[in-house]
Amino acid sequence: MKKKTTAVLALCLMLTAKTVCSEPMEDEPPFTLQSPSAILMEASTGRVIFEKNADDRRPVASVNKVMTILLTLEGIDSGRIHEKDSVSVSAHAASMGGSQAFLDAGSSYTVRELLKTVIIASANDSAVALAEYMDGTEEAFVRRMNQRAAELGLENTHYANCTGLPAQDHFTTARDVAHLSAELDKHPLYYEFSKIWMDEIRHPGGRVTGLTNTNRLIRFYPGCDGYKTGSTNEAKYCLSATAKKNDMRLIAVVLGTPAGQTRFDEARAMLEYGFSSYQMFCPVKEGQKMGAEIPVRLGGRDNVSVVSGGTSRLLLRKGEQENISLEAALKERIQAPVHKGDVLGEIRVKKDSQVLQTLPAVAGESVELPGMIDALLQIRDNFMIESFKKAQ
Repeated sequence: MKKKTTAVLALCLMLTAKTVCSEPMEDEPPFTLQSPSAILMEASTGRVIFEKNADDRRPVASVNKVMTILLTLEGIDSGRIHEKDSVSVSAHAASMGGSQAFLDAGSSYTVRELLKTVIIASANDSAVALAEYMDGTEEAFVRRMNQRAAELGLENTHYANCTGLPAQDHFTTARDVAHLSAELDKHPLYYEFSKIWMDEIRHPGGRVTGLTNTNRLIRFYPGCDGYKTGSTNEAKYCLSATAKKNDMRLIAVVLGTPAGQTRFDEARAMLEYGFSSYQMFCPVKEGQKMGAEIPVRLGGRDNVSVVSGGTSRLLLRKGEQENISLEAALKERIQAPVHKGDVLGEIRVKKDSQVLQTLPAVAGESVELPGMIDALLQIRDNFMIESFKKAQ
């Protein structure tokens, strides 16, 4: 059938949309960054606001634990492991240096306890204990880390261990860290721990280890509720930080920063710039009527209404919603029967003349054949079937 393009709405409405553009919204950072590699991204759309050398491969120290945390959360959500499972700590896990929960070798802790210490205090010993519990050995777990990275499209990431401790062939990028970090948003359990500033773990023998969140922005930047720090001599100071305000979650990643406090200052400045300059908008929601109807041939009614088959989410500069319009490319007519949800064309979300996103335009209700026509068609179909059988 022929299609015609119909301007359904030129509404300058508030929008939410999923953007398909892969280019950064700004050509360069709006202020000077000492961090050699950085990116500011909106989490739900994956839209990059600005970046700096975001695809440079770098060691990122404990920021690599984001993947360790993600695989643990996915294991819990899938039922592969459970929060109350008891994990026996091997001598290898207990021997890890750097940030630790100071686990006792041979003692047992729950998955929940170990996960808490990794998220809050970046505990290397707990990370290895979880890796060994899930896959038998750290090496086997690392293979799964790399497999998951490939599944997520992290093309410039390779893991050599589950902790981020210095190792050969161990690298990632600011862009990959941002996209990986956004995956944590799918797991509410993560935020039960990531927002905690101070806590403790009680060991089986009664000893207590205090835990302090390595991400200072949790305490000192309103809205910040997660992600990961990392530092080694090789990686220098790294941070993936997130905050959510007004239904918008931003992710700021800085890598290779020369000083520990500078990474927090720069990530905070990036987040503040994003929240002050950008906003999420929603021009059309799933099921919203589009103000158009399509003629129906041989139907119990003459027309079928058109509704949106999805919700549009867009990240825009504040004030840019005035340049947003909706347009529909619809079938000229359709023949009954029509089922609710049948695709009738597409809805185009446009900024000026540029198409930012397309959504399916679908039938808002079902349109059945009239009873008499339906019966006549059934008789015809039965006659044709019988004729075909006789011809055989």
